Amino acid sequence: MTTSRTTTLPLSAGAWAFDPFHSAVGFTIRHLGISKVRGRFDQLDATLTVGETLADSSVTATVALESIDTGNADRDAHVRSSDLLDVANRPTMSFRSTRIKGAGEDWTMEGELTIGDVTRPVTFAVEFGGVADAPMGGKHAGFEATGEIRRSEFGLTFAPGLLGEVVKIHLDVQFIAPAQV
Repeated sequence: MTTSRTTTLPLSAGAWAFDPFHSAVGFTIRHLGISKVRGRFDQLDATLTVGETLADSSVTATVALESIDTGNADRDAHVRSSDLLDVANRPTMSFRSTRIKGAGEDWTMEGELTIGDVTRPVTFAVEFGGVADAPMGGKHAGFEATGEIRRSEFGLTFAPGLLGEVVKIHLDVQFIAPAQV
């Protein structure tokens, strides 16, 4: 078996601006073990810094936990409460990459996810969608990332059995290339 490795990204070096209008972070969690509740967070900010090599490249992201939307206002209010996310004391979830590797369209991003005062490692499978010129100007790069966390590892232990242990995370994000000098 041959392993393909690359040390550069197919993107120009620099700080790529986050495009919030073409980006989303969603999740699914099992309810009663028989179905999934789907939701999203509406407030996300991220940075993509592309270096000369993968080792010099990084991603950071911050999600406002109060921006949760599962399509049910009563459920959202409960999830924001101290039973679950406790947004009064844990207003954000943040991510910092520690390693990016891959080639072509398939990549892996390892990093640290922090909710409140708990930080745990997480790995995302990343699909590089490519780079395209936007009609209004600028080059955009698109990515899809999927991963999962175990909620008890972050102190989110309300209602085991009622709510699943595994939360699957799905991100669709776009970044805009740095202006060329």
